Amino acid sequence: MATQTRSPNFELSTMFENAAAQFRGLDTRQPGQWPLLPKLATWLALAAMVVLLGWLLLLQGKNDELEAERNKEPALKTDYRSKLAQAVNLPELKKQKLQVEEYVTQLEKQLPGKAEMDALLSDINQAGLGRGLQFELFRPGSVAVKDYYAELPIAVKVSGRYHDIGAFAADVANLSRIVTLHDLTIATPGKDGTGLLSMDATARTYRYLDQTEVAAQAAQKKAAAGAKKP
Repeated sequence: MATQTRSPNFELSTMFENAAAQFRGLDTRQPGQWPLLPKLATWLALAAMVVLLGWLLLLQGKNDELEAERNKEPALKTDYRSKLAQAVNLPELKKQKLQVEEYVTQLEKQLPGKAEMDALLSDINQAGLGRGLQFELFRPGSVAVKDYYAELPIAVKVSGRYHDIGAFAADVANLSRIVTLHDLTIATPGKDGTGLLSMDATARTYRYLDQTEVAAQAAQKKAAAGAKKP
């Protein structure tokens, strides 16, 4: 008795036909009554969509972070080059720092203390008398206290010959202490035929603050800072 064998192609065709039949006539308003295969296909499609949307959202956030880091790259490269140049030139920078500190120390030595101000005023007066000038006015003003030093203005009016006045200005500039001349005015005092000139100026000299003044200034700054706070 002969047995009949089914063709594999026939069986596959039947399977595909049965699967396709499950997708025909589906009621979209009642997905719970769908056959098993459409339910599985719908569930897989929804799961893939959720995973894809989540991946896209996550990837977008990472792209923003990546772009932000890329924007930082030029600034970081510039900072790196600057620090690298400083590291290469570190010995030279240390040498320049020492030179600046020495220069500041020299300038500080040119600032008299409060006890030396009378001697400095006497030096300015002697510089004028030594050039044969006549002082018509020599009046120290009020001391102005700055952040790191105190400034003393001195109203000066002298009369004498042109070259003597110029030499007096040079002598003041060459004093061991810092003295500057401001608001210079040179004029002839009158038609007396003597050829003398009159010079009005404000000489400014500077001194460093003593410990009491530094402490008082620090207290004032602290009080001012406390008054600004709500």
